[in-house]
Amino acid sequence: MNLNPDQLTDYANTFLKILIDYSPKLISAFIILFAGLYIIRLINRFIRRIMVKRNLDPTLTRFLADILLWVLRVILFVSFISKLGIETSSFVAILGAMGLAVGLSLQGSLSNFAGGMLIILFKPFRVNDTIEAQGVIGTVSEIQIFVTKLITANNQTIFVPNGSLSNGNIINYSMEKIRRADLTIAISYDTNIKEAKDIITAVLKNNPKVLETPAAEVSVKNLTDSAIQLAVRPWATNEDFWGVYADTLQNCKQAFDTAGIVIQPFVKESSKKNNPTDPKL
Repeated sequence: MNLNPDQLTDYANTFLKILIDYSPKLISAFIILFAGLYIIRLINRFIRRIMVKRNLDPTLTRFLADILLWVLRVILFVSFISKLGIETSSFVAILGAMGLAVGLSLQGSLSNFAGGMLIILFKPFRVNDTIEAQGVIGTVSEIQIFVTKLITANNQTIFVPNGSLSNGNIINYSMEKIRRADLTIAISYDTNIKEAKDIITAVLKNNPKVLETPAAEVSVKNLTDSAIQLAVRPWATNEDFWGVYADTLQNCKQAFDTAGIVIQPFVKESSKKNNPTDPKL
């Protein structure tokens, strides 16, 4: 297609006319865009500063600030294209349809998202708490929006989905400052129960990590076919719990050896029912 100079001149004049007529909208739209981005940044910083002063959870602060940031950006984008003269009703309808499609395809992720919000708001546990949930035990390393990161005692990393975590049972071992150890020591029927209880009581009193209040308990727990089971329940702080647990077993064994008391093997009732002819029973 060959264009003569007159046609080129007409096209150039038409383009310049359209550019001149449209330039006010274009300039005002970009002014709104850049001014809006600057204002959104200021609002985001202001909101973050307020939430930090209110001592909100850092994860919740970061999440709410990010949500507010993207909501304001979407509103600014709609205002920008509207100022350019583009019809926004169809654009909003497309966004709504896309949001519905994404929501249906990400139902599991949305459940985890809602679970993360519940955990952040109601705080059944915090970072550095030791919890048991969904069949795993670990220390909370990070509470993310979709998953919670746990570090186990043998330094393995476990990611638990927040949806199942918020809907299941959670045992928080760190929420209370002190904790009771529940130990069972089995002795033979030839042993003097009072003597055995006095020895265990002395062992607990000699351990400075065992709390005096609440007082430790030593009592008869059960009388089985083969042994007398004594319940030993010392209290300790969370930091000293496992040390008290191990020291109590070790020191009771050594004290019983000195006194000539034999510790019987612990046999569950279910084992006796499943093995009625076992000579050890």
